Formats: sequence, structure tokens, C-alpha cells
Amino acid sequence: MLGIGVSSQVIVEDWNGIELTRPYQRARDTLRFLRAALAGEKVTERYETFSVAGFRLDPPPPQPPSLALAALRPGMVRLAASHADAAITNWLSPADVPTVRAVAGPDCELVARLFVCPIADAGAARAIGRRLIAAYLTVPAYAAFHEWLGRGEILRPMQEAWAAGDRKRALELIPDKVVDELVVHGDPAACRDRVAEYRASGLDTPVIMVVPAPGVDEAQAVRQLAPA
Repeated sequence: MLGIGVSSQVIVEDWNGIELTRPYQRARDTLRFLRAALAGEKVTERYETFSVAGFRLDPPPPQPPSLALAALRPGMVRLAASHADAAITNWLSPADVPTVRAVAGPDCELVARLFVCPIADAGAARAIGRRLIAAYLTVPAYAAFHEWLGRGEILRPMQEAWAAGDRKRALELIPDKVVDELVVHGDPAACRDRVAEYRASGLDTPVIMVVPAPGVDEAQAVRQLAPA
């Protein structure tokens, strides 16, 4: 599977000096190009957001990979369902999965990265989780995603404090409830049970991100978190 995504203004424009315009159209055109190129076709095409003249993979892969599109809002999720084979989402709780699944439909593979902190100390796990949440959910695309999921009001004080430059206050304004919804934590058995809740809610493929924490051997954590 080959996954693609349009990323964010900070990464695309500020870090790489590339204008981030018309992300939906760019993603759609890239998926169309990849379908043809990975099938071994010679591609000469003027897409809406870029053009290609005479490109051909040499050699193409014996079996073209399936395509997955990173998608945080309904438009991108629908694009993934219509032009890709999977939608990849991020930063959602088990209770959020049906909202995304309703847009993706039953036939689109739904993938999500899950942040898993396999430690029994809930206070320490929440402190780590707050830093992660503040770093991500202040990004406009993620803020809009959680507005759609219904967390707009509860996250707004944190986002406003962050925008004002008060990072310490921003972390304090993230409720435990939000951390517990969005970050999987606890001993490995509890974490496996929580990941199973995502599957039961309609997620096809959980992609576990082991969150570094004091005392966590990440290689061992991978083995402990793996399905039986």
C-alpha cells in the first residue's frame, strides 16, 4: 500500500517553501496519476493542478500497490473512498470511528494511527498525551477535524492559549477526558483492549505509534501490544 497526504501549511509552506493551494484537487490529481503510473502506463496528461509528459516507470511494480489517502474531513474521506483504496485518519477515539465510517462507506478500508503509551501511571501518560495533543490539535486541519467530530468547544480554550503564546496554560486547559479519549494508555493488556474497541467500532487497520515514555522499551512494547 502506498499512502499519500497533502500535509499542512507549516510543513509544506514554512518548512519546504512550496505553496499549499487547492489540496483537495492536488490529492485527486495525484491519485489519478499514480493509478496510471503504477500500472505501467506511459502518462501524458494535463491534470487540473499539474501536468505530466511522457512519464513511465521502468520497470513498473509487478503488482501495483493499493493507494491510501490521508483524510481528516468529509471531503477528503469521500475522495479516498472514490479514488483510493483506503482512508488514513489520525487522532480519533473509538467513539469517533462511526462518524468517519459513515462518510467513507462500507467498502473503503479505514486506517488510523493510534498513539499508545503503554505505562500504568495515568498521570504520567496524560502529561505526555497533553504535549502531543497541543502539538497536533492546534494545527488548523486538525482543529477543523475535531470541530467536525464535536470537540470544537472543549478544545477552543487550549487553542486560544496556544495561539497567544501561553504554551503552559494551553497544556493545562486540555481536560483529562480528552486525553483519555485520544491517547491509548495503561498497561499493555489494557492498551490491547482499547485498540480492540477501535476495531469493534469499525476501524479496519489500527497503526500503533508507541509513544516514548520513561521506562518503556519500545521494541518490547511492540511485542507486548501485538495481537495474540
